[in-house]
Amino acid sequence: MAGQNCLVANDWICWDYVTSRSQELTDATVQHVWITGVSVLIGLVVSLPLALLARRGRRWSAPVLGLTTLLYTVPSLAMFSLLLPLFGLSASLVVTGLVLYSLTILVRNAMAGLEAVPEEVREAARGMGYGPARLLWQVELPLALPALLAGVRIATVSTVALTTVGSIVGKGGLGNLIAPAVNSSFKAQVLTASVLCVLLALVADLLLLGVQRMLTPWTRATRAPRRPGPATTPETPAAATAPAPAATTPTTPTTPTTPTKGA
Repeated sequence: MAGQNCLVANDWICWDYVTSRSQELTDATVQHVWITGVSVLIGLVVSLPLALLARRGRRWSAPVLGLTTLLYTVPSLAMFSLLLPLFGLSASLVVTGLVLYSLTILVRNAMAGLEAVPEEVREAARGMGYGPARLLWQVELPLALPALLAGVRIATVSTVALTTVGSIVGKGGLGNLIAPAVNSSFKAQVLTASVLCVLLALVADLLLLGVQRMLTPWTRATRAPRRPGPATTPETPAAATAPAPAATTPTTPTTPTTPTKGA
C-alpha cells in the first residue's frame, strides 16, 4: 500500500516505480551502454590516425585541432539536426554525433602521449633496427598509453552524459525516460533514470581506471622504502681516520740542583 501511495503522491523516491518498471529501466540502460561504448570505440579508432597526422608538424596540427575543437563547440541539438539528412532518425545519427564530440578529447590526449615519448628512446629503437610501424606499435603507443587512456576515461564520462540528448530522436538510452518524465513532472522516473545515468558514468570510469592500472603498471611502481638505520659515509683510509697524535710540549731538561754549602 505504501508503494502505491508513493506513485499516487508522485514522490521523488519510490521503490514501487523501480520494481514495476524494471524491464523498461533495464532496456534503457542497455541501450545507453551500447551507444556510449560504440561511440567511444569508434572515436578512439578515428582519433589515432588524426593524432599521427597532427604530430607531423604545425602544417597539419593546426587544421586537425582546429576542426575537432570547432566540432565540440556545436550544440548537440544543432549537431543532430545537421546529421539528420544523412542518417535519419536512427541510432547511427546519435553515434556519429557522439563520435565527433569525442574527437577533441581523444586526439589531444593521443598527441600529448606521443609527444611525451623521449627522443632518446626513439633513437635507441631506430638504432636497434625498428622501422616506423614497429616503432609506433611497440615503443611509442605503449609509452603513450597513460595519456591516451586518461583521454578515453574523460571521453567516456562525457559521452554517457551526452547520450541522453539522443532522446530527441528516440535513441537516448536513459534520456528516453528523463525527457518525457520532465515534461509530465513524473518525479520518480526523473530521479531514477538520472541516478542510473550517474552510476553508469562512475562505473565506467572505475572500470577504465582498472584497465589503465593493469596496462600501465610502470606508472604506479614505487621504490621500496628504506629501512631506517645509521647514516653511512664513504669509507676513509685508515691513515686518515686514525686520531691525530696529541700535541706534546717538549720537556725542558731539569737543571741539577747544586747542594748548598753549609755555613
